[in-house]
Amino acid sequence: MNENKNPLPSAVAPAVQDGESSDDFIDIDRLLSTALRHWRVIALGAALGLGLGILYLLSANPIYTSGTRILLDPDLGRFAEETGTRPPVQMDSVVLNQVEILKSSRLARTVVLAEKLDENEDFLNPPTSPIDWLKGQVKAIADLFSTGPELSQSNIQNARIGKAIAFLQRSLQAERVGRSSVIDVSFSATSPQLAGSITRAYAKAYLADQLDANFDATQQATVWLQDRLGDLRVSSQNAALEVEKYRAEQGLTSAGGELISERQLSDLNGQLILAQAETAKSLARYEQYKSIVDSGVDNAVQNATISNAEQPGTATIVDLKQRYLTVTKREKDIAAQFGADHPQAVSLRREEQDLTRQIFNELQQLTDSYRNEYEVAKSREDSLRANLSQLARESSATGNSLVRLRELEQQALALSTLYQTFLSRYEEASQQSSFPIAKARVISEAGNPVQPSSPKRAMALGLSLVLGLFVGGAAAALQEFRERFFRTSEDVTSALGLKFLGHLPLLGTSAAAKPRRFGLGRKPAVGEAPLALPVPDGALVPAGMRYAVDMPASSFAETLRNAKIAADISLPGSGCKVIGFVSVLPHEGKTTAAANFAALLAANGLRTLLVDADLRNPGLSRRLLRKSDKGLINGIVGEVPWQNTVIYEPALGLSIIPSFVRGYLSHTNALLSGPGIRQLLQEAKQLFDYIIVDLPPLGPVVDAKAFEPMADGFFMVAEWGVTPRALVRSTLRTDTGIANKVLGVMLNKTDMRLLRRYGSEGASDRYIQRYASYYVDDRPAL
Repeated sequence: MNENKNPLPSAVAPAVQDGESSDDFIDIDRLLSTALRHWRVIALGAALGLGLGILYLLSANPIYTSGTRILLDPDLGRFAEETGTRPPVQMDSVVLNQVEILKSSRLARTVVLAEKLDENEDFLNPPTSPIDWLKGQVKAIADLFSTGPELSQSNIQNARIGKAIAFLQRSLQAERVGRSSVIDVSFSATSPQLAGSITRAYAKAYLADQLDANFDATQQATVWLQDRLGDLRVSSQNAALEVEKYRAEQGLTSAGGELISERQLSDLNGQLILAQAETAKSLARYEQYKSIVDSGVDNAVQNATISNAEQPGTATIVDLKQRYLTVTKREKDIAAQFGADHPQAVSLRREEQDLTRQIFNELQQLTDSYRNEYEVAKSREDSLRANLSQLARESSATGNSLVRLRELEQQALALSTLYQTFLSRYEEASQQSSFPIAKARVISEAGNPVQPSSPKRAMALGLSLVLGLFVGGAAAALQEFRERFFRTSEDVTSALGLKFLGHLPLLGTSAAAKPRRFGLGRKPAVGEAPLALPVPDGALVPAGMRYAVDMPASSFAETLRNAKIAADISLPGSGCKVIGFVSVLPHEGKTTAAANFAALLAANGLRTLLVDADLRNPGLSRRLLRKSDKGLINGIVGEVPWQNTVIYEPALGLSIIPSFVRGYLSHTNALLSGPGIRQLLQEAKQLFDYIIVDLPPLGPVVDAKAFEPMADGFFMVAEWGVTPRALVRSTLRTDTGIANKVLGVMLNKTDMRLLRRYGSEGASDRYIQRYASYYVDDRPAL
């Protein structure tokens, strides 16, 4: 038995899960392919949306809209106001407030009464659409069964006015134009004349309301200010009289608005500050010279530095100090030249000592002088401090009275200021009441509309079409999301990690042409041959199971040849190869694929044995054109030699072991894994190059799993667009022995016309039609 050399994964673990892509960006090509695959659903959604749009346009009543624009301009009242009398206002809040006034029920009531809309039947009962008419009929029928109190004529009139107000507010639109101070006012009605007249009435009523509001506010402010001014005048006068009376009682006389005692206290305080400064200066000068004298004669002369020669008594010291320095310098020069004992040096030293005594005496006299100055300044400071203390004691007696006086003065000043303010406001209000003007004007007059504003036919049809496309696209996306089947080679490799061998077209179709006629336009059943492919007389295999031989240049045969190459590469060696054909679900076409593969091998001169090992549902044996009473089970159990169960097809050179089952076998897996089948295969390998085994489907049936140890490899057949990827993946994960020997996967019953719609950009499935000239899938009937 040949060992499988194909580097297949030990467990099916796709690198990319279903529905995922390694690219995070939007794949436009994939979206277009999806739309092309589901174009019928998208077109149906678009048609439904367009039909609903047309139905809406046919049933909707035309609505006409008239508009006007009002400018809010505070400068319109600048002639009636003084400059700077009004603080700046926030126009954003002003515009929003005016918008709410336009939408108010009070202004709507004014328009209703001015235009007599409560008596206008065209306004109160406009034409309705079929849906609204139906709602009205239902409501009328419901009102027949409800009883209520009878309404009086006035109540009925109020109800009509309320209804008209509600209609006005519902159909009125008022909004600010951008960031400007302009308000756009529009009204919609079923009549263009009615829309224009109501819009103009709204603008007129709004301007009149502005005038009335300004006049009423001015009048109310004038009356209130007049009453308030009388009270403030009396209060201000009484406060002023109280101040003067209290000042006279307490003797709080003043000069220039300031009390005399306070002025004296302020002057003494200033003089005291100057005296303190003079005392400090004299003391510092005295202590400086006293420290010089106390340091001794020699040190005093050395330190007798006068900073200011203009001070009294310092001129003599400065002169003596200059002479002392000159004598000292001359003595040092002579001593250095002629020696210290030179007569002139001795004479100069005596003169130096005499100058020292004179300087010291002058410093003592100057120190005594500065001490006298300090004592005088100190005496003056003490005198001023005593006088200030005496005056402060006298002023403290009037402190409480002064506090009370200032309190009365502040109260009188506040009342006087308030009176002046209210008097100014009163004068301003009186002037404004005589010159009322609205701070708004109409800048765009409302006219009668010519074209209806609703419904907009182009927009309605376009929107209906777009919504229909969205609905169709959503339905297509839902179908695409539910796509969990094998369609392309990428689906096989990404979901299973196995080699993709190719597509097996649905028999009777071609890569580019429409399906051939089978009966009355139906597609062929599984294994059914095209009518154009007759079966030779005495043939054993029907047309559908020999299609690859009858059409050797077809894409069907090309896929099977690719499978043979994969088997030869994965199973090298010259020995016999045992290959099983399996599928996950029944009716996926594995029997047809196995028979065609075996027929193709036999037609190429290879000794091939085709074994029908589906003991529970032997579809291959039932399709054979000749029947036999002996089959695989007879050869396995030893009733007859297995060679006697072989049926030979001379036209193909193909040997077939059918399987004819009488009744139901419950232990078929034991037959396919027992010694009988092992001996059969061992002996057959000596006679054949290939043994092709048609096995039952995987899943709940374990026959293929029981046969797995005797097989060199498996070809898996999955039905295009039918077999779920998740089911195949989970089945192979469970049957790891079969998964490790799978040589490749073929997608059967492929609709080659639709295949290119599922292929991604760059995949061979996308360009399958370009290879149509290399295949011959049809031939004329004989």
